[in-house]
Amino acid sequence: MSSIIPPKPRVLSGGKMRIAIVAAKFNQEYTDALVENAVDEIDELSSNARIDIVRVPGAFEIPVISKAIIEEEAPDGLIALGCIIRGGTGHADLVATSVTEALQSLAVSTITPIIHEVLLVEDEKQAYARCIGKKLNRGREAARSAIEIIEIMQEIRRDNQSLRLHPSNG
Repeated sequence: MSSIIPPKPRVLSGGKMRIAIVAAKFNQEYTDALVENAVDEIDELSSNARIDIVRVPGAFEIPVISKAIIEEEAPDGLIALGCIIRGGTGHADLVATSVTEALQSLAVSTITPIIHEVLLVEDEKQAYARCIGKKLNRGREAARSAIEIIEIMQEIRRDNQSLRLHPSNG
């Protein structure tokens, strides 16, 4: 697992973007921190972003609400946030796998960027480091990734644009 968050996006177009955040309430101390850090980072990186936040009971409910939001609201991108802490059974792994597969399928079928930060961690120490800590914060990482992929999608969707002509795609 990476121990650093990605760098801030290089160039922001300044265009309007709409980002939906779907976050679990379960393990609230950690998910609240993920949401807060994601919102703070989006606000810092993009003055034209609209953020809609929807809280759901647990990680398992994130995909169905994400689908409803994408179909009804058509956001430019969606961030899924949650924290699953492993216990003595395999339940956490089943939930994490189910959520991951559902979110990936949804993203591909709707061509909507979904940033998946529904974390599966071993214990509360890992949860703290990834959700509340400053060094490895996955909420900030999710925000950076969302803005970057939304900008890429906006570039792809612009008329008369070719990614082959973009300097970074040589």
